[in-house]
Amino acid sequence: MKQVQFIEFLRNRLKMVVRISCALLALLILIDALWVDKEHAHTRPEHLPGFWSVFGFLACVLIVLLSK
Repeated sequence: MKQVQFIEFLRNRLKMVVRISCALLALLILIDALWVDKEHAHTRPEHLPGFWSVFGFLACVLIVLLSK
């Protein structure tokens, strides 16, 4: 029952969840831009700051949308 209550809690605060998710994505991009070594990247997009953070976020969004 606690999982259902948690889901309802998040659903009632959807704007907060979206803002926190966007802030977390921005933080991951910042960390990737500043501290991740890109010397051994295999493809050109991997040299872009935050490529894997954005790629992972979009992949999760796509999985959720397609599963509905």
